[in-house]
Formats: sequence, C-alpha cells, structure tokens
Amino acid sequence: MTRKPAIVVTGCSSGIGAHCAGRLRADGWHVVVTARKETDLERLRGEGFDAVYLDYCEPSSIDGCFAFAMEATGGRIDALFNNGAHAQPGAVEDVPVDALRAQFEANLFGWHHLTRLAVPAMRQQGAGRIVHNSSVLGFVPVPLRGAYTASKYALEGLMLTLRQELAGSGIHVSLIEPGPVPSRFAMNTLPWIERFIDVKGSVHAEAYRARLEQLRAGGTGDDGGKALDWCYRALSAALTDARPRPHYHVTPQTRLAALGKRVAPSDLLYRLLARGA
Repeated sequence: MTRKPAIVVTGCSSGIGAHCAGRLRADGWHVVVTARKETDLERLRGEGFDAVYLDYCEPSSIDGCFAFAMEATGGRIDALFNNGAHAQPGAVEDVPVDALRAQFEANLFGWHHLTRLAVPAMRQQGAGRIVHNSSVLGFVPVPLRGAYTASKYALEGLMLTLRQELAGSGIHVSLIEPGPVPSRFAMNTLPWIERFIDVKGSVHAEAYRARLEQLRAGGTGDDGGKALDWCYRALSAALTDARPRPHYHVTPQTRLAALGKRVAPSDLLYRLLARGA
C-alpha cells in the first residue's frame, strides 16, 4: 500500500488553515493539524484529523507538536505549512515595544522554531517542502499595519535566505502571499487593539474608528470561498511543482501590488497604497 505524503498545517481552527487542511486530505495527504483552543482541537479530531495543540508563543508546545507529528506519521514529514498567526493593528507611533515583541514571537520566532525542527528530518529524507503563509504586506506596507507588516517582511527575508541555503538538498522553501481573505483573522485583531493601543488618546483616533467599524462588521466581505480556493491552489503548487517558485501571489490585490512595485516610482506607489488602505 502506498504511503500517503505527510504534512503539518498550523492554525487550522478556521480560515486558510482549515480550508487547506480539508483540501489536502481530500487530495491524499496525511494531514496533521494544529489549533490553540481545545474546542477547536476536539472538533478537528471529530473530523478525523490528527490534531495537536500549538501556540507559537510557547516553545514547549512547538517541540510537543513536532514530536506528535513525527509519531503520527511514522517518523516522516514531507511538508510543513506555517500558517497560524495574528495581526497587531496600530500606527507605528502607537505600538509599544511589548506589542511588537508579541507580534514577532507569534509570526516569526515560532515559525522559525518549527521550521528548524523540520529541516533536519527533511535533510535525512533527502526531500521536503516548507511553505509559509506570508502576505501582500510581506512586500508592500500600508498604514496602521506596521507591526504585522514588519513581521512579514522579516519572515520573507529569513525564509528566502533559507531557500538559498537549502539549494541542492531536495528541500524547497516557498511563500504564498495572499491579499484580503474572508476569515476570522480580521475579527481576531480586535483583542490586540484593545490590549495594546490607546485608541482614544491617539492622533489616529479617527482612522482607528473607521477600521474598528469595518472589523466589527466582519472585516473582509464574503466572496463565496474564492480567495480560500486561490490560497489552496497556490499551496498545492508550492507542494507539487517540480520547481516550486519562491513567491506565489494570491488574490488580485497581491498581483496588482507586485506589478506596482515593479513599474511604479516608489513614492507614488506608497501614496497609492496609503490612500487605498
């Protein structure tokens, strides 16, 4: 009997992670999924997944997740999809250092920790795919997203360097870069605003008010699953292409931003991005 390829997908409580985990399983992968809340883990186990607790801010949980995955898959990891994250909103001048540290812990350091566990196992196998769910904000900035943008810029720089260093090893590193995707991700930013940002005392209070109204209304509007499907197509390509690309631009907004970065003067591009944020 042919062994199913094994993949670890993080952040599967909803959104991109949940959608991609389901599609991967339907396409014949052995999928190990992660979530932080026990209710989500119980639901995922009920759906037949090997599910394990993972919080990128807890190093012991990262070690435990990887050990669980290796046991569940018989000691092999063919692919890793780093996806779980949070977005710290706020103007750069309003973001305290503690908020920036928390953003990097969840969006960069934890991803790096799990990636470093996967690479030696993949080297021993002689092959592997590592895919990171970055963002359009991994290569262009917009106002009020400075902390999140910084974490994604850092992720791209770190993991593209890893891609170069792994050349010839059989291990390939790719980034998928979605624009807006309807999910709970936007709504999940609300607690981080309340925790770290003095909205009423900020000179950006009016911009925050408009953004909070948008978030409370549900954030990115439902598109019938199109953006989630585009994300899965990019992930599938990164996992199966004979020569996977370093970047997979997902959603029209990302492709437009990438085109603008190539052809538009920088000052014009950044003014347009600020206006459309």
